[in-house]
Amino acid sequence: MLQTLLSLDARLTARLRLPSEHSRWWAPAVFLAHSGDSWLWMSGFLLLWLVGNPPLRRWAVFFAVAVGIQALSIFALKQTIRRQRPPGEWGTLYRNFDPHSFPSGHATRAFLLAVLAAGNGPTWLSLVLAFWAPLVSLARVATGVHYLSDIAAGAILGLLMGGAFLAAQPTLSTMLSFLF
Repeated sequence: MLQTLLSLDARLTARLRLPSEHSRWWAPAVFLAHSGDSWLWMSGFLLLWLVGNPPLRRWAVFFAVAVGIQALSIFALKQTIRRQRPPGEWGTLYRNFDPHSFPSGHATRAFLLAVLAAGNGPTWLSLVLAFWAPLVSLARVATGVHYLSDIAAGAILGLLMGGAFLAAQPTLSTMLSFLF
């Protein structure tokens, strides 16, 4: 049964994968795939914390804590499950630093951010991130660094983690008030 599911996953993933780096969709896919990088988001949150007004600083701290906990949690899951990434050439950094693919940290982070924005951000940001999250996830498959099931699991985890962080937000805000 598991082998049948993995085989189906591999076939569906192959259908979504871009045929080569010379495809006209390659550059947009790479851009989207990298737009979910944790270092990029954490850098943005740090910048908002440094230059923002108090409400923006509170927002940046909350989002940064959520992304930090998400990244550590997904890394621990990947080290436990240890599913190898799909074969491929692109994504050497990911393949060397983080050779395991299940679940997708980028998909988890993208959907987590979309949920947090829906609970905290302006409507325009919520809509942008709701549109962006699935694109980031599919770009990870299109560029060959994840299987479709990796991003499906990551999306589900991101939605669940986002809900949990929204529920815990009042407590976290009190605990971290010294950072505002």
